[in-house]
Amino acid sequence: MSDKPAKNALSPWSGNLFTDFRKQMDDLMEGFFGSGSTLAGRSGLPSLDMTGAIRPAIDIAENDQAITVTAELPGMTEDQVDLTIRNGMLTLKGEKKIEHDGDRDDVHVIERSYGSFQRSIPIPERVDANAIDAKFDKGVLTVTMPKRKEAAPAARKVEIGKA
Repeated sequence: MSDKPAKNALSPWSGNLFTDFRKQMDDLMEGFFGSGSTLAGRSGLPSLDMTGAIRPAIDIAENDQAITVTAELPGMTEDQVDLTIRNGMLTLKGEKKIEHDGDRDDVHVIERSYGSFQRSIPIPERVDANAIDAKFDKGVLTVTMPKRKEAAPAARKVEIGKA
């Protein structure tokens, strides 16, 4: 058995389980039939969610002090990204615009992703929403959500009684 986390596990952080399920199915199809067997691969389109928008890849990690969300936004700058907190949700929005002029350039192939995107991630109650911080470096957005001091209860032994 492998020590690596399950590649295709549904994300408890996602606000859209259908999209996560679709990604799992795409990964399964690609693993079985090879590249180009997913919905995006068959159409020749970039990785799109069901609304037709770009879906930036994110990682979510947690340690004793904080939860960290990392989003890949290649080719974008921090002023093209909007990060908001509303109703217990962290929302990442933006738009990656096409970089060439269709009137002057003879474009032969477009494989890079362009368009609008939005990702929403629930903020757990153990996070201090007022202390959330974000940094943007080389196309990678890192959002640090520090945990509240009272959110980390001291460990204690639980006695097990007889039934």
